[in-house]
Amino acid sequence: MSVDRIPTAQQSAYFLSQINKTSAALNTTNQQIASQVVSTTYSGFGDQAQVLTASISANARNDAYKAATDLATTQADMQDTQLTSLSGLVTQLKKAVSDAVANNDPTTLMGQVQNIFDQATAILNSKDANGDYLYSGGRTDVPPVTVSSLSALVALPSVAGAFNNGTDKKSVQVADGQMVTFGMTASDIGSGLMQALKDIAAFDAGAGGNFDGSSSLSQAQNDFLTSQITSVGTVAVNLNTTTAQNGYAYNQLQSASTEQDSMSTLYAGFINKIQKTNMAEAATQLSLNQTALQAVLQVTSNLNKLTLLNYLPVNGN
Repeated sequence: MSVDRIPTAQQSAYFLSQINKTSAALNTTNQQIASQVVSTTYSGFGDQAQVLTASISANARNDAYKAATDLATTQADMQDTQLTSLSGLVTQLKKAVSDAVANNDPTTLMGQVQNIFDQATAILNSKDANGDYLYSGGRTDVPPVTVSSLSALVALPSVAGAFNNGTDKKSVQVADGQMVTFGMTASDIGSGLMQALKDIAAFDAGAGGNFDGSSSLSQAQNDFLTSQITSVGTVAVNLNTTTAQNGYAYNQLQSASTEQDSMSTLYAGFINKIQKTNMAEAATQLSLNQTALQAVLQVTSNLNKLTLLNYLPVNGN
Protein backbone atom coordinates (compact mmCIF):
# COMPACT_ATOMS: atom_id res chain seq x y z
CA MET A 1 0.00 0.00 0.00
CA SER A 2 1.33 3.48 -0.93
CA VAL A 3 1.39 6.33 1.53
CA ASP A 4 0.19 9.61 0.06
CA ARG A 5 1.91 12.88 0.86
CA ILE A 6 -0.17 15.43 2.69
CA PRO A 7 0.40 18.49 0.39
CA THR A 8 -2.21 18.89 -2.29
CA ALA A 9 -1.48 19.99 -5.86
CA GLN A 10 -3.00 23.39 -5.06
CA GLN A 11 -0.73 23.86 -2.06
CA SER A 12 2.34 22.87 -4.07
CA ALA A 13 1.42 25.30 -6.83
CA TYR A 14 0.95 28.07 -4.29
CA PHE A 15 4.35 27.55 -2.71
CA LEU A 16 6.02 27.30 -6.12
CA SER A 17 4.46 30.65 -7.04
CA GLN A 18 5.80 32.11 -3.80
CA ILE A 19 9.26 30.79 -4.64
CA ASN A 20 9.09 32.38 -8.09
CA LYS A 21 7.80 35.66 -6.68
CA THR A 22 10.46 35.84 -3.98
CA SER A 23 13.20 34.84 -6.44
CA ALA A 24 12.09 37.56 -8.84
CA ALA A 25 12.17 40.14 -6.05
CA LEU A 26 15.66 38.98 -5.08
CA ASN A 27 16.86 39.16 -8.68
CA THR A 28 15.42 42.66 -9.05
CA THR A 29 17.24 43.84 -5.94
CA ASN A 30 20.48 42.25 -7.14
CA GLN A 31 20.12 44.04 -10.49
CA GLN A 32 19.42 47.35 -8.75
CA ILE A 33 22.58 47.01 -6.69
CA ALA A 34 24.71 45.89 -9.64
CA SER A 35 23.46 48.57 -12.07
CA GLN A 36 22.89 51.23 -9.39
CA VAL A 37 19.57 52.11 -11.04
CA VAL A 38 16.09 51.15 -9.93
CA SER A 39 15.25 49.71 -13.34
CA THR A 40 16.73 49.43 -16.82
CA THR A 41 13.29 49.86 -18.40
CA TYR A 42 10.73 52.62 -17.98
CA SER A 43 8.08 50.09 -16.98
CA GLY A 44 10.16 49.29 -13.92
CA PHE A 45 9.56 52.77 -12.51
CA GLY A 46 5.81 52.31 -12.26
CA ASP A 47 3.79 55.50 -11.83
CA GLN A 48 7.00 57.56 -11.81
CA ALA A 49 7.95 56.57 -15.37
CA GLN A 50 6.13 59.50 -16.95
CA VAL A 51 7.67 61.97 -14.52
CA LEU A 52 11.12 60.49 -15.16
CA THR A 53 10.69 60.71 -18.94
CA ALA A 54 9.59 64.34 -18.73
CA SER A 55 12.52 65.20 -16.45
CA ILE A 56 15.07 63.57 -18.75
CA SER A 57 13.59 65.41 -21.73
CA ALA A 58 13.65 68.74 -19.90
CA ASN A 59 17.25 68.16 -18.83
CA ALA A 60 18.32 67.37 -22.41
CA ARG A 61 16.61 70.53 -23.63
CA ASN A 62 18.36 72.55 -20.92
CA ASP A 63 21.72 71.04 -21.95
CA ALA A 64 21.08 72.11 -25.55
CA TYR A 65 20.27 75.65 -24.38
CA LYS A 66 23.46 75.64 -22.32
CA ALA A 67 25.65 74.62 -25.26
CA ALA A 68 24.13 77.29 -27.51
CA THR A 69 24.39 79.92 -24.77
CA ASP A 70 28.06 79.15 -24.19
CA LEU A 71 28.81 79.67 -27.90
CA ALA A 72 26.89 82.95 -27.88
CA THR A 73 28.72 84.09 -24.74
CA THR A 74 32.05 83.39 -26.40
CA GLN A 75 31.08 85.51 -29.40
CA ALA A 76 29.74 88.35 -27.24
CA ASP A 77 33.00 88.34 -25.30
CA MET A 78 34.98 88.47 -28.56
CA GLN A 79 32.78 91.31 -29.76
CA ASP A 80 33.52 93.22 -26.58
CA THR A 81 37.25 92.88 -27.20
CA GLN A 82 36.90 94.06 -30.79
CA LEU A 83 34.56 96.92 -29.95
CA THR A 84 37.11 98.06 -27.41
CA SER A 85 39.75 97.93 -30.15
CA LEU A 86 37.52 99.95 -32.49
CA SER A 87 36.97 102.50 -29.75
CA GLY A 88 40.72 102.70 -29.37
CA LEU A 89 41.06 103.40 -33.10
CA VAL A 90 38.48 106.18 -32.88
CA THR A 91 40.44 107.66 -29.98
CA GLN A 92 43.62 107.46 -32.07
CA LEU A 93 41.90 109.20 -34.97
CA LYS A 94 40.61 111.99 -32.77
CA LYS A 95 44.07 112.48 -31.27
CA ALA A 96 45.71 112.49 -34.70
CA VAL A 97 43.33 115.19 -35.95
CA SER A 98 43.60 117.19 -32.72
CA ASP A 99 47.41 117.02 -32.80
CA ALA A 100 47.46 118.19 -36.42
CA VAL A 101 45.39 121.23 -35.47
CA ALA A 102 47.23 121.92 -32.23
CA ASN A 103 50.67 121.59 -33.81
CA ASN A 104 49.65 123.22 -37.08
CA ASP A 105 51.30 120.22 -38.76
CA PRO A 106 49.28 117.66 -40.78
CA THR A 107 52.22 115.84 -42.36
CA THR A 108 51.74 112.58 -40.41
CA LEU A 109 47.94 112.63 -40.41
CA MET A 110 47.22 110.55 -43.52
CA GLY A 111 49.70 107.86 -42.53
CA GLN A 112 47.80 107.45 -39.27
CA VAL A 113 44.46 107.54 -41.08
CA GLN A 114 45.64 104.75 -43.41
CA ASN A 115 46.82 102.65 -40.48
CA ILE A 116 43.50 103.12 -38.65
CA PHE A 117 41.58 102.15 -41.80
CA ASP A 118 43.60 98.94 -42.20
CA GLN A 119 43.07 97.92 -38.57
CA ALA A 120 39.36 98.75 -38.62
CA THR A 121 38.83 96.75 -41.82
CA ALA A 122 40.61 93.74 -40.29
CA ILE A 123 38.40 93.89 -37.19
CA LEU A 124 35.16 94.25 -39.15
CA ASN A 125 36.14 91.29 -41.35
CA SER A 126 36.97 89.05 -38.37
CA LYS A 127 36.00 85.38 -38.49
CA ASP A 128 34.89 83.01 -35.77
CA ALA A 129 36.36 79.57 -35.01
CA ASN A 130 34.28 78.05 -37.83
CA GLY A 131 35.65 80.48 -40.40
CA ASP A 132 32.43 82.49 -40.64
CA TYR A 133 32.50 86.28 -40.70
CA LEU A 134 31.35 87.57 -37.32
CA TYR A 135 29.69 90.76 -38.50
CA SER A 136 28.21 89.45 -41.75
CA GLY A 137 24.55 89.80 -40.77
CA GLY A 138 23.81 86.30 -42.01
CA ARG A 139 26.06 86.41 -45.08
CA THR A 140 28.78 84.39 -43.41
CA ASP A 141 30.65 83.47 -46.61
CA VAL A 142 31.51 86.99 -47.84
CA PRO A 143 33.57 89.75 -46.18
CA PRO A 144 31.24 92.41 -44.77
CA VAL A 145 33.67 95.20 -45.70
CA THR A 146 34.26 95.27 -49.45
CA VAL A 147 36.83 98.06 -49.80
CA SER A 148 40.51 97.41 -49.21
CA SER A 149 41.94 100.92 -49.60
CA LEU A 150 41.19 104.49 -48.64
CA SER A 151 41.04 105.48 -52.30
CA ALA A 152 38.35 102.85 -52.93
CA LEU A 153 36.44 104.15 -49.91
CA VAL A 154 36.63 107.73 -51.19
CA ALA A 155 35.40 106.67 -54.63
CA LEU A 156 32.12 105.32 -53.23
CA PRO A 157 28.99 107.51 -53.53
CA SER A 158 28.25 106.81 -49.86
CA VAL A 159 29.88 104.92 -47.04
CA ALA A 160 27.04 102.37 -47.15
CA GLY A 161 28.64 100.98 -50.30
CA ALA A 162 31.64 99.85 -48.27
CA PHE A 163 29.53 97.21 -46.52
CA ASN A 164 28.19 93.99 -47.95
CA ASN A 165 26.70 92.49 -44.81
CA GLY A 166 23.13 91.36 -44.36
CA THR A 167 20.71 92.59 -41.74
CA ASP A 168 20.24 89.44 -39.65
CA LYS A 169 21.56 89.63 -36.12
CA LYS A 170 22.39 86.44 -34.28
CA SER A 171 20.16 85.45 -31.41
CA VAL A 172 20.03 82.42 -29.17
CA GLN A 173 17.27 80.69 -27.24
CA VAL A 174 18.44 80.40 -23.65
CA ALA A 175 15.28 78.91 -22.15
CA ASP A 176 11.73 78.03 -23.13
CA GLY A 177 10.29 81.17 -24.70
CA GLN A 178 13.37 83.29 -23.93
CA MET A 179 15.67 84.69 -26.64
CA VAL A 180 18.76 86.90 -26.39
CA THR A 181 19.98 88.88 -29.40
CA PHE A 182 23.76 89.30 -29.34
CA GLY A 183 24.90 89.56 -32.96
CA MET A 184 26.07 92.78 -34.62
CA THR A 185 26.70 93.81 -38.20
CA ALA A 186 29.77 95.51 -39.63
CA SER A 187 27.73 98.42 -40.92
CA ASP A 188 26.15 98.98 -37.50
CA ILE A 189 29.43 99.22 -35.65
CA GLY A 190 31.75 100.51 -38.37
CA SER A 191 29.80 103.05 -40.43
CA GLY A 192 30.62 106.00 -38.17
CA LEU A 193 34.35 105.37 -38.21
CA MET A 194 34.41 104.62 -41.94
CA GLN A 195 32.48 107.84 -42.63
CA ALA A 196 35.04 109.87 -40.69
CA LEU A 197 37.92 108.19 -42.53
CA LYS A 198 36.18 108.73 -45.88
CA ASP A 199 35.61 112.42 -45.13
CA ILE A 200 39.23 113.03 -44.17
CA ALA A 201 40.59 111.06 -47.14
CA ALA A 202 38.20 112.81 -49.54
CA PHE A 203 39.29 116.23 -48.29
CA ASP A 204 42.94 115.22 -48.58
CA ALA A 205 42.37 114.12 -52.19
CA GLY A 206 40.68 117.43 -53.05
CA ALA A 207 42.17 120.72 -54.18
CA GLY A 208 42.54 122.09 -50.65
CA GLY A 209 43.93 118.88 -49.18
CA ASN A 210 47.32 117.26 -49.65
CA PHE A 211 48.06 117.07 -45.93
CA ASP A 212 51.33 115.20 -46.52
CA GLY A 213 52.69 118.06 -48.59
CA SER A 214 51.62 120.83 -46.22
CA SER A 215 54.19 122.13 -43.77
CA SER A 216 51.40 123.99 -41.97
CA LEU A 217 47.61 124.14 -42.10
CA SER A 218 45.77 126.46 -44.41
CA GLN A 219 42.65 128.11 -43.03
CA ALA A 220 40.48 125.67 -45.00
CA GLN A 221 42.43 122.71 -43.67
CA ASN A 222 42.24 124.04 -40.13
CA ASP A 223 38.49 124.63 -40.35
CA PHE A 224 37.89 121.17 -41.78
CA LEU A 225 39.99 119.32 -39.23
CA THR A 226 38.48 121.31 -36.37
CA SER A 227 35.02 120.20 -37.48
CA GLN A 228 36.28 116.61 -37.68
CA ILE A 229 37.29 116.67 -34.03
CA THR A 230 33.63 117.10 -33.14
CA SER A 231 32.49 114.53 -35.70
CA VAL A 232 34.95 111.90 -34.51
CA GLY A 233 33.89 112.63 -30.93
CA THR A 234 30.31 111.77 -31.92
CA VAL A 235 31.55 108.51 -33.47
CA ALA A 236 33.23 107.66 -30.16
CA VAL A 237 30.04 108.30 -28.19
CA ASN A 238 27.97 106.14 -30.53
CA LEU A 239 30.51 103.34 -30.44
CA ASN A 240 30.54 103.44 -26.64
CA THR A 241 26.75 103.04 -26.71
CA THR A 242 27.12 100.02 -28.99
CA THR A 243 29.73 98.55 -26.66
CA ALA A 244 27.36 99.00 -23.72
CA GLN A 245 24.59 97.22 -25.63
CA ASN A 246 26.92 94.32 -26.29
CA GLY A 247 27.82 94.28 -22.60
CA TYR A 248 24.14 94.10 -21.70
CA ALA A 249 23.66 91.13 -24.03
CA TYR A 250 26.74 89.48 -22.53
CA ASN A 251 25.35 89.89 -19.02
CA GLN A 252 22.04 88.39 -20.13
CA LEU A 253 23.88 85.39 -21.53
CA GLN A 254 25.92 85.01 -18.35
CA SER A 255 22.78 85.13 -16.22
CA ALA A 256 21.11 82.58 -18.48
CA SER A 257 24.15 80.31 -18.23
CA THR A 258 24.07 80.48 -14.44
CA GLU A 259 20.36 79.65 -14.45
CA GLN A 260 21.00 76.73 -16.82
CA ASP A 261 23.66 75.36 -14.47
CA SER A 262 21.18 75.56 -11.59
CA MET A 263 18.49 73.83 -13.63
CA SER A 264 20.93 71.11 -14.68
CA THR A 265 21.76 70.41 -11.04
CA LEU A 266 18.07 70.40 -10.15
CA TYR A 267 17.12 68.04 -12.98
CA ALA A 268 20.04 65.71 -12.26
CA GLY A 269 19.08 65.47 -8.61
CA PHE A 270 15.43 64.86 -9.45
CA ILE A 271 16.30 62.20 -12.03
CA ASN A 272 18.74 60.48 -9.69
CA LYS A 273 16.16 60.41 -6.92
CA ILE A 274 13.84 58.45 -9.19
CA GLN A 275 16.37 56.51 -11.21
CA LYS A 276 19.30 55.75 -8.94
CA THR A 277 19.30 52.93 -6.44
CA ASN A 278 19.33 53.85 -2.76
CA MET A 279 22.15 51.50 -1.84
CA ALA A 280 21.37 51.43 1.90
CA GLU A 281 17.71 50.59 1.28
CA ALA A 282 18.66 48.09 -1.43
CA ALA A 283 21.08 46.29 0.91
CA THR A 284 18.35 45.99 3.54
CA GLN A 285 15.86 44.78 0.95
CA LEU A 286 18.38 42.26 -0.36
CA SER A 287 18.76 40.77 3.10
CA LEU A 288 14.97 40.62 3.54
CA ASN A 289 14.49 39.00 0.14
CA GLN A 290 17.19 36.41 0.85
CA THR A 291 15.59 35.57 4.19
CA ALA A 292 12.14 35.35 2.61
CA LEU A 293 13.39 33.05 -0.15
CA GLN A 294 15.17 30.80 2.32
CA ALA A 295 12.01 30.62 4.42
CA VAL A 296 9.69 29.72 1.56
CA LEU A 297 12.16 27.14 0.24
CA GLN A 298 12.43 25.60 3.70
CA VAL A 299 8.66 25.48 4.17
CA THR A 300 8.14 23.99 0.73
CA SER A 301 10.85 21.41 1.29
CA ASN A 302 9.44 20.37 4.67
CA LEU A 303 5.92 20.26 3.31
CA ASN A 304 6.93 17.99 0.43
CA LYS A 305 8.57 15.58 2.89
CA LEU A 306 5.45 15.45 5.06
CA THR A 307 3.27 12.25 4.73
CA LEU A 308 0.67 10.47 6.83
CA LEU A 309 3.48 8.44 8.33
CA ASN A 310 4.42 11.50 10.30
CA TYR A 311 1.10 11.21 12.14
CA LEU A 312 0.99 7.42 12.68
CA PRO A 313 1.55 6.18 16.24
CA VAL A 314 5.09 5.10 16.96
CA ASN A 315 5.55 1.64 18.63
CA GLY A 316 1.85 1.12 18.71
CA ASN A 317 1.19 4.24 20.85
